[in-house]
Formats: sequence, structure tokens, C-alpha cells
Amino acid sequence: MNRKKKINETLKKRMKKANAKLNKSTKPRYISKAERATLDAEAALVAETVDVASDAITDVDTESDVK
Repeated sequence: MNRKKKINETLKKRMKKANAKLNKSTKPRYISKAERATLDAEAALVAETVDVASDAITDVDTESDVK
């Protein structure tokens, strides 16, 4: 009986590991502190260019309203 139990336990462990590999993890990917800093810098740069572009558009609109 002991031998059967041990065989069944090892087979169950293998099945459990195989099923764990098939299921995707819902845990988010780790982002390092340096990578977060570069992403923040890029986002600030994009926001700055959008602000400059929107200011230029509003300047053009106000000039056309004056004429």
C-alpha cells in the first residue's frame, strides 16, 4: 500500500506542475525603479509637446478671429 501511495503522490505532483505551467499568471509584470523613471520622463515629454501643440492651435484660432 505504501508503494502505491508514493507512486500516486508523485503522479499528482507532476500533474499539478503541468497544470500550473498551462495557466497564465494574473500577477502584473515587475517594472524596475529606473524603468519607471524613464517612462515618467517620456510621458512628461509627450505631455509637454501636446501642450505646445495645443497652444499653437489656439494661437492660430485667435489670430483668425482677429482678422
